[in-house]
Amino acid sequence: MTDRIADPWGERTPYAAGDRWPARVDAYTVAEPERWVRSASLLHSNGDAIDIGVRDGRIVGVRGRAADRVNRGRLDPKDVYGWQANLSPDRLTRPLVRKRGKLVETSWDDAMTRVVDRSEQLRDAPGGWGHFGFYTTGQLFLEEYYTLGVIGKAGIGTPHMDGNTRLCTATSGSALKASFGTDGQPGSYADVDHCDAIALWGHNVAETQAVLWMRMLDRRRGANPPAMLAVDPRPTPVAREADVHLPIRPGTNLALLNGLLRLILHNGWADKDYVAAHTLGLEELERVVDGYPVKRVAEICDLEPAAVERAAELLGTARRLLSTVLQGFYQSHQATAAAVAVNNLHLLRGMIGRPGAGVLQMNGQPTAENTREAGADGDLPGFRNWGNPQHVRELAELWNVEVATIPHWSPPTHAMQIWRYAEQGSIKLLWISGTNPAVSLPDLARVRRILARPELFVVVQDIFRSETAEFADVVLPAATWGEKTGTFTNADRTVHLSEKAVEPPGEARADLDIFLDYARRMDFRDRDGGPLITWTDAPSAYAAWQHCSAGRPCDYTSISYDRLRHDGGVQWGGERLYRGGVFNTDSDYCETYGQELTTGAELTAEQHRAKQPGGRAFLLAAEYSDPPETPTDEFPLRLVTGRTVYQFHTRTKTGRVRELNDAAPEVWLELNPRDAKTYGIGEGDPVRVESARGAIEAPARLREIEPGTVFVPFHYAKQAANELTITAWDPVSKQPMFKLAAVRLRRIGD
Repeated sequence: MTDRIADPWGERTPYAAGDRWPARVDAYTVAEPERWVRSASLLHSNGDAIDIGVRDGRIVGVRGRAADRVNRGRLDPKDVYGWQANLSPDRLTRPLVRKRGKLVETSWDDAMTRVVDRSEQLRDAPGGWGHFGFYTTGQLFLEEYYTLGVIGKAGIGTPHMDGNTRLCTATSGSALKASFGTDGQPGSYADVDHCDAIALWGHNVAETQAVLWMRMLDRRRGANPPAMLAVDPRPTPVAREADVHLPIRPGTNLALLNGLLRLILHNGWADKDYVAAHTLGLEELERVVDGYPVKRVAEICDLEPAAVERAAELLGTARRLLSTVLQGFYQSHQATAAAVAVNNLHLLRGMIGRPGAGVLQMNGQPTAENTREAGADGDLPGFRNWGNPQHVRELAELWNVEVATIPHWSPPTHAMQIWRYAEQGSIKLLWISGTNPAVSLPDLARVRRILARPELFVVVQDIFRSETAEFADVVLPAATWGEKTGTFTNADRTVHLSEKAVEPPGEARADLDIFLDYARRMDFRDRDGGPLITWTDAPSAYAAWQHCSAGRPCDYTSISYDRLRHDGGVQWGGERLYRGGVFNTDSDYCETYGQELTTGAELTAEQHRAKQPGGRAFLLAAEYSDPPETPTDEFPLRLVTGRTVYQFHTRTKTGRVRELNDAAPEVWLELNPRDAKTYGIGEGDPVRVESARGAIEAPARLREIEPGTVFVPFHYAKQAANELTITAWDPVSKQPMFKLAAVRLRRIGD
């Protein structure tokens, strides 16, 4: 295997359109394994199938699984080396509780008694369920999310449930629901094998899903390579590879898409028969996009008009177009409207449901899909509609609770609102599992003030003593990947089983066991007096989930543990959704009745039924508007944040791995040479970056980023990019706008 730090994507294995992607097995071990245990990747959303090597009860390495549909044996650099974080000597091994202002070790019984005593006090007090907030991750297993969802929705009855998936890919689910009726990716990674054009919308796939990028590169090096379009203000590896790169001004994605859709329509590139048979809303879409001629779009987006026209031709003349969308759209202005506009492109061109023609509204974490499926993010499990009384009754019957117990009187509380309620004092217990909001949320000074409120009882469930754990009243040591069994589903709906390979360190417990213990101690009951949660381990929790998912779009009933052990990764819904052009928009089946894209206002069942969708997808349009924060004389530059291929999230794991940490040990600032000259900044110079909310210091890297824009990776707790970011979110998906802050620079020492 090549040096995967120096060459993150490894050697090429070219293949032609329609051929099977050749296998290439990546492996890294520090000792000869005695046995191999099946799992999949944890440190990104691609879902790479991995075997865990075990010797003497310890993990000693990993290898890719050649037969698996997702990766054909390849591994991301974080897969190759990241498993070593499990062995870190500073793992949490015993519960911690706060005594006289300090965190000290204690027993599980003492820690859980403290959590339960506070829970019972709040549950029995005026306001009851309103005092509880659950903020989880995108890195647990499906079985754990489902259990947490039942605890919150049927045990406590609170709508205040969400997680850090709100920060990275909430817009994915919102855009899919808006256009197609329910969540669930229409496309498949296998579409890379068949497409003749790939469009990447704000998606630095080379660093966020490295194995998917390997697949794209291998097609690009083979016969009949697909054309490539990249929309990104930075000169990323994707942008450098692309045939057409649009270095867009941050915050203007919707204007660009409106202009491209106008060209698709005006140049006769739309599939009129498909649009007439399978969509609604064409007239309104035509009216809106007609106001975006190329000249106007180029001015708004700071692009060359000819480049916009070349991009439209690439999109309009492709016979099999694959689009992927990620944070450059999701964490920016008008996120849902822009992501929906990508769906509009595919609907106009009839590019859905056939090999090579699909859209992937990507995820950012390994189990982000499962949070949405299982209801741990506030949605109802099984892609059910909180506004549909029949869907709520189905859950009430399944869980044997009263309908009124399940929160459905208003939309679920999104993460940013949960934190606001904690700030205001109505949420008095905040349970944080598997995430580090003291580094990952926007406007960190505010987040620290919230966590430090003496009235707020904070429970942190994690594998390390993170920056967030320092604010906790109780810290619960959790097991992680390789130390427990469960399933997780990647961005193209592929389900993998991750088997327990080794024991967790010390007294650490699987997250499922922690949730089950809490449910037992709280004595949650159904309406007949029996235990609300009847399952006791991962297989029985999975069986309960299968029952819950039956008949819904994400139906797992045919995907058993045994099948996953035999077949490897299995996609629910088949390789592609909507193959016959029939979408999940029927009013009795859909996950949402829709929202107004500009305001987020919820539409009613009556309004939805009046459209008579009949299985047709929605073409939805919105006007471009200026972002909520733009450069000023005081703060003249735009800040965007993002990732590096060598780190994951807040480096809780990857920062403890020598190879990955050495590759990207500290924060940096990217800026255009023109801007650097203006401020007298040279390569490597220390720079102070300031916004209206905070400041950081970082060494400069001069790159051909969009002039007037600077970039800082968000992974680093010291000099954290989120000291600078704004507290603002998309009106539909409620995803924060991490890519819009106005900042100023000065060279340190001047």
